[in-house]
Amino acid sequence: MKVIIVKDKEVGGKKAYDVFVETLKKGSRTFGLATGGTPETTYKQLVNSDLDFTDCTSVNLDEYVGLTPDNPQSYNYYMHKHLFDSKPFKNSYLPDGSAKDENEEIKRYNNILKDNPIDLQLLGIGKNGHIGFNEPGSPIDAKTRKVHLTESTIAANARYFKNKDEVPQYAYSMGIGSIMQAKEILVEAFGAEKAEAVAKMIEGKVSPDVPASILQRHANVTVIVDEQAAKLLKKDYK
Repeated sequence: MKVIIVKDKEVGGKKAYDVFVETLKKGSRTFGLATGGTPETTYKQLVNSDLDFTDCTSVNLDEYVGLTPDNPQSYNYYMHKHLFDSKPFKNSYLPDGSAKDENEEIKRYNNILKDNPIDLQLLGIGKNGHIGFNEPGSPIDAKTRKVHLTESTIAANARYFKNKDEVPQYAYSMGIGSIMQAKEILVEAFGAEKAEAVAKMIEGKVSPDVPASILQRHANVTVIVDEQAAKLLKKDYK
């Protein structure tokens, strides 16, 4: 893993932007995208740049089950607000949280991933070490599936809803096996609350208990963390 420690999330967003620039120069055209608070500074940098994604494809990590694409709390809505409305892609794929047949939706999304191999996958990391919605204990070879969110993840996402009870309990998520198929992976983590998960991801034992730790086995991973998220790291990455 290549570890980059920055002052704060604003600088982190700029460093992540540089990764997008370099991978575009190398010919990458398919991007795996993430949601939540972590990548917002990165998307801000992309929106304010002259980068052109109109010949590129995006494939998102996950979506809440039960939310329609136009629901303000859906990840589809989030992506349009933070990126797609300003930087459209040729094709943008997200799981359909409102799909009537969950088995068909899972099959559809796995086929999308098969047909669109990801060049660069953007990830955040949860306080419990999850990536996407792959919670602790998730199989490392899993593909897209419906997952039951843990109480800690529901609590962490409650800030985006009126109250905790409105947070969906299930989501469609790209599996760890699917994530590991990406040619290059970029992980971002900001804030002291992510420090323990970051330390376990980078320096801990590879274990299903910390899903992000499997990234140690990937050949091309860049991790961008701010000083607070890096405070428990033992090695010197400067």
